Amino acid sequence: MNLFLGEYDHSLDDRARVTLPRKIRSEIVGEEIVLARGYEGCIFGFDKESWEKEAGKHLDTPVTDEKGRQVRRYLFAGAQKAEIDKLGRILLPIQLKAHGSIVREVKIIGAGDHFEIWDTSKWNQYAAKLDTV
Repeated sequence: MNLFLGEYDHSLDDRARVTLPRKIRSEIVGEEIVLARGYEGCIFGFDKESWEKEAGKHLDTPVTDEKGRQVRRYLFAGAQKAEIDKLGRILLPIQLKAHGSIVREVKIIGAGDHFEIWDTSKWNQYAAKLDTV
């Protein structure tokens, strides 16, 4: 089982690529990941196996269940495959950059079975709330 841990500061380059931290990349098998709209304005990143498990959970929900359909549409419509290049970079799709309000500075965090990409200032605001939990 892959376990994504830690918190890392990175920046987008001029082509909207970001280098994944070595400790995040070490948990990914292969060169392909799935990026998806996350909650609270972040971008989810899954390795292929973790994405298939997550997708399976939602596909088990009957199509007759309205809430299940809403979650499926949110996750699957906002998901895209991304290739990790030889330098460990991924291209952030325009729609996902907009969803995350990402311009340049990002925080990449481990979240167990996936990682998340946040605009740094959004993450700092959100993390401050976590300190009170």
